[in-house]
Amino acid sequence: MTQKQLNRFKVLSLVIEGKVTIQEAAEDLDLSERQIKRLKKGVQQQGPESLIHSNTGRKPSHAVTDQLKAAIIRLKGQEPFINANFTHFQELLAEHEQIHISYTPLYKILTEAGLASPKKRRKRKSHHRRKRKARRGTLIQMDATPFEWFSTPEKFTLHGAVDDATGEIVGAFLTPHECLMGYFAVARQMLLNCGIPVSLYTDRHSIFVSPKAASLSIQDQLDGQQIPHTQFSRAMDELGITMHKARSPQAKGRVEKLWDTLQSRLPVEFKIAGITNIGDANAFLPAYIKRFNERFAVAPLEPDSAFRDVPDSTLVDHTLCVKHQRIIDAGHVFSFSNRHFQILQAALAPKTPVRVLISPAFGIKVQHHQHFYQVIPFIKPKKNPKPKAPARQIYTSLPDEHYFKYGHIAWPRITFDESNRDIIQILEDIFLKEYA
Repeated sequence: MTQKQLNRFKVLSLVIEGKVTIQEAAEDLDLSERQIKRLKKGVQQQGPESLIHSNTGRKPSHAVTDQLKAAIIRLKGQEPFINANFTHFQELLAEHEQIHISYTPLYKILTEAGLASPKKRRKRKSHHRRKRKARRGTLIQMDATPFEWFSTPEKFTLHGAVDDATGEIVGAFLTPHECLMGYFAVARQMLLNCGIPVSLYTDRHSIFVSPKAASLSIQDQLDGQQIPHTQFSRAMDELGITMHKARSPQAKGRVEKLWDTLQSRLPVEFKIAGITNIGDANAFLPAYIKRFNERFAVAPLEPDSAFRDVPDSTLVDHTLCVKHQRIIDAGHVFSFSNRHFQILQAALAPKTPVRVLISPAFGIKVQHHQHFYQVIPFIKPKKNPKPKAPARQIYTSLPDEHYFKYGHIAWPRITFDESNRDIIQILEDIFLKEYA
């Protein structure tokens, strides 16, 4: 018996002997008089054992069985669940193993087995928490994070955007490093799936802010000089999206918190799905984003959406691209990136300024007013150089082991389509450029 039960037995014994009244015993034990009478009757009939609850020492019928505990511990120590945090592991058990268990007993089972969650609960600095926007689409936070997404030492960069009002992911795309193509892909997903938001919140990366912006003083801006656009900020300006630049990671805390969650969960999901490369990962992300939003997104304060409809899907491709100004010659030929291209089916006067559009979606196009034209690579004939006096030749005898004498045999000649290679090289140089 416990000390509490012994105290009750002593008081009840005094009641039975008539030395203490029922009212005094109730005040002493902090029980009702009706309860004292019930306990007194039990002691008189069964003795002190009546004070011990009949379920004492008995395992509850709803308790987790030893077999289930062993199965949970075994699964947590195996791939692909070994790196999952406890909450994510609870969801994976229900989804893949049909084991439904609440978090508290799961936590107790794993901690008693000596297993710790890989997600550290470090103490965070307190920051002023900004209230969520009231309507969906009012503010979109966009950022990118490098991480070992495939559980290998190699890092890849995940670009993403999250709605401030609901916390839902509106776009995600994986590339080798932070680049313009990654942000354009995220913006494309957002525009086609949700619409055009009111504003965008980013950091001060050179993709969003031109490095020349720092050279403009306040007086220069008062004199009418404008901060130059980057290709991304120019595209957002054409869509009517206002861009805000954060000066600290804490200012865009929603997307920073998103990275913390995805870095814990997404590598485990990739491992379960057998994904080990960027192509498969980008094909997997849309379905995963839908499940993620169902799990973590919250309802906005106001039901009306601030997203605007995209008037035409072609507008997205013709906006989310790189644009440069060029002037054509009499043969409808212009130069770009040290290469020449000819405009097809166009009747434009020589020296007409045109806009060159470059995108992974359509390659290279030319825009003049509201008309778009296809282009093909063009090789200009080389001019005959003026004859030069023959230079004095000096002959040198090379040894037989020199590369020049056997290199053409050791390495086979590689052939390729010159025109396609030029266009692919231009696209890679522009959209997959690694920004420092």
